[in-house]
Amino acid sequence: MIYTKTGDNGTTSLVGGTRVLKCDVRVEAYGTVDELNAHIGLLAEMVKSIDSPHYEALKQVQRNLFIVQTLLATEKEVKFELPQLPADAVEDLEHRIDRLQESLPPFRSFVIPGGTMASAQCHVARTVCRRAERCIVKLRQEAEVDSRVASYVNRLSDYLFILSRELVLSQGAEESLFN
Repeated sequence: MIYTKTGDNGTTSLVGGTRVLKCDVRVEAYGTVDELNAHIGLLAEMVKSIDSPHYEALKQVQRNLFIVQTLLATEKEVKFELPQLPADAVEDLEHRIDRLQESLPPFRSFVIPGGTMASAQCHVARTVCRRAERCIVKLRQEAEVDSRVASYVNRLSDYLFILSRELVLSQGAEESLFN
């Protein structure tokens, strides 16, 4: 059964069992990452439909975001082993960014989101990613958060920005620049 009615009073359980308000900073952080993951899912399906080679990379990002959500939703002390971000998750994004940047002209202006549907969705995901990062920073003021989580989310927003540019240009569209 999908409904338990235990959250009807405005609380939810963290991994570990502690009940907190649904507006708790921890819930806001992993909930925003969940929203980001849904936007990445839409983006992945968009790139798949245009035969872009980025589908599998985006699916790996989604798997990593599930791990991030789990880590953010977990109390400090649990009696079981949690999944961990792959040791090279941040470096993998950096390599992808570097490879994409090699094929792109340098940008000399702010990029106005759009150009293609997939590129526009990249920008939506990027802005949600930045919000998730702000939530994680706020959570880090109250609780311990694995530093790789913050680094991964920060690097992910950079990847989404560069990917948005690549998607525009690979589809023969023009970037809209703020002049």
